[in-house]
Amino acid sequence: MIRALLLSLLLVLGGCGSKPAPPPPAKDADPALWVVRDADTTIYLFGTVHLMKPGLTWFDEGVRKAFDASGELVLELAMPPEDQMQALIAELGTAKSGPPLPAQLPPTIAGKLHAELSRLGLSADTLDRSEPWLAAVTLSVLPLRQLGYDDKDGAEQVLSAAAKAAGKPVHGLETARQQFGYFDKLSMPAQRQLLATTLDDLPKMGAQIDAMVKDWSAGDADALAKLLNEDLDRTPELKQALLVTRNRTWANWIAQRLKQPGIVFVAVGAGHLAGAESVQSELAKRGLKVERVRY
Repeated sequence: MIRALLLSLLLVLGGCGSKPAPPPPAKDADPALWVVRDADTTIYLFGTVHLMKPGLTWFDEGVRKAFDASGELVLELAMPPEDQMQALIAELGTAKSGPPLPAQLPPTIAGKLHAELSRLGLSADTLDRSEPWLAAVTLSVLPLRQLGYDDKDGAEQVLSAAAKAAGKPVHGLETARQQFGYFDKLSMPAQRQLLATTLDDLPKMGAQIDAMVKDWSAGDADALAKLLNEDLDRTPELKQALLVTRNRTWANWIAQRLKQPGIVFVAVGAGHLAGAESVQSELAKRGLKVERVRY
């Protein structure tokens, strides 16, 4: 599912929250948690969902215990100031000249793009200066917000707020420029394929993310892996850039961090901790044992 990879980077476009709604009754969730350790270092690995609806009580029990024991929080990205984020979007995600985006697309895809913008209540030229990758990510964010999903309820926001309250340092495995760069460096055919697939998936978005959150809440790593990795083999360039390469890089970081004493809570998108090419699999290749924390 291409949407799963987009969900792993949606947090970089946060900040345009939806209207507050009355909180629903609390529902218990027990997402998966892993740990890798040596004699003097413990690193917890927690898979996140970046946008969620309110009402899931996941930050308790084993997850909270591991977080409280940790001396630092490490996320995919430590968010920069909003003005820096907007400048990066303009630099890497928009074109100042050349034909508008619809003119770069096959007529059928351009038609779907205009239809979706109309359905969202946006003007037909809203994404004219966007690169195809930015249009795809933008179109993934807006309907999710209409469905009640928001980054303010996502795991990163909750964890970051808890770290600030506890005086824990927060670090990022990547910068915003790196995260946008993964998309920006995709070939133009791959970007257009990403946009086309996103447009095809939009009618299924609600069911897809609901299923993803359900598996995540149940801590069902196998079901989550199957859901998140669906269709990835059909898009090798995207898979390599957004999943495989990043998992290898993060596994290297974890292996190096084990050389320093301490307890660390690492939280990355759940798709990176699921499947045959997960961070755990990469750590195993480096001779490191990752164990599931049962709670």
